[in-house]
Amino acid sequence: MDTTTPHPAPASPVAPTVEERRLVTALAADHTAVSEQVLVASGFDVLVVEFGQRLAAAGSLAEVTTLVRRTGRQLWTTAVARAQGRTDPGGTPSVTGADRLDLYDDRPLYWARTAMSATLRRLSCDLLTTQHQRFALLHLLDRTSRGIDRALWPDTDPAATRVMVSGFDTFGLDTSVRHSNPSGAAALQLDGRSLDTPYGRVVVRAVVLPVNYTDFDQGVVEDAYGPVLRPGADRTHLITTISMTSRGRMDVEKWAANARGGSPDNNRNQHFGSVSRASHWPQPFDSPDWIETTLPYAAMIDAGTGPWPVVLKQGIREWPAGTFPDPGALRAGPDPTPGSTAAAGTGGDYLSNESMYRSNRLRQALHAWDVPGGHLHISALEYPSDPTVLTDAAFEADRRAVVDQTVALIGAAATEVARTRAATSVRVGQDSAASRRA
Repeated sequence: MDTTTPHPAPASPVAPTVEERRLVTALAADHTAVSEQVLVASGFDVLVVEFGQRLAAAGSLAEVTTLVRRTGRQLWTTAVARAQGRTDPGGTPSVTGADRLDLYDDRPLYWARTAMSATLRRLSCDLLTTQHQRFALLHLLDRTSRGIDRALWPDTDPAATRVMVSGFDTFGLDTSVRHSNPSGAAALQLDGRSLDTPYGRVVVRAVVLPVNYTDFDQGVVEDAYGPVLRPGADRTHLITTISMTSRGRMDVEKWAANARGGSPDNNRNQHFGSVSRASHWPQPFDSPDWIETTLPYAAMIDAGTGPWPVVLKQGIREWPAGTFPDPGALRAGPDPTPGSTAAAGTGGDYLSNESMYRSNRLRQALHAWDVPGGHLHISALEYPSDPTVLTDAAFEADRRAVVDQTVALIGAAATEVARTRAATSVRVGQDSAASRRA
């Protein structure tokens, strides 16, 4: 009898996702695919090609794992450095002049990550023997390239006010594959930023979230915010999720709802019902139907940023107490009524609302009651009138204006939190001195 253990067969390549299938989509029949245009014009094509070459040359699963982790982190740091003008975009001398994308462009990060994940998905080698290993590598690439899996507050003064924010990937790609998302662009501008205020230094950490229900179900929001909401020296002093809304608005959302629906995500999935619970992070025993913002919205409104008006957004949809799921009982109102079942928050029922809900439900679960939290919806963009054009000067100026106002609004919120912290420190010092004198 042959007792030799058979050599495991390599895991077969798997089909690309809907997002990955868009890598070949062009704006017109005779055009280059948008993903290729973006990657070449930003220099990020070099990162994608090098990843594929090194992946093919890897000699062990441990080497592949190290490569994926290092590449994901490199992609994030390169995207942030490019956005903030600290390096030549992509580090490629051949990308010059009119071919170079504006530094505020968030699309190089999105398309590079998508291209790398497609490379991993079609990888077939003896080193991968189960699809679980492939899934783990895809998960690792995703989290590291979003800025999630890394050191929390490197080289930060312990006395500094810490701010955590998130933007989103581009979406609506079935409408036009050239779409950009100013919230993701704002996250790239904000990550690692240090602000000097009259009340001390502020440091900002940022990540970019996926537009994908599956990743939300698997806890990507909690993975982003949990490490900075745990008790201890790394706890942040402010959190806010950021996403894009309709044109010409800057809305601080008053209410997040325990509800999902909205539009299909980037993989064309659509879910309705309550928000799922992340299995590996603490949750309140009962998920609340409503969570109200605790952002310093008055300071944000009064900061006088422009060009768009800033308001505290009101208006929700609910089933009054005892009426769910009667479709005829669904009603709209300015604020939730006692005991109602949520259908939509002030920011709707899509992943924008859910990012606010999840991050603040976790904030409650971790008892971070002194950490203000909420959501900022920022203006949509106006694209070039020619639908076959990827970008132009007017589009880039418009995106820059939206992103710069977003950065200013985060600065206004952070300054108010720093002011509150400074005032609290003074009061504690005065109380301590009075106690000693007594």
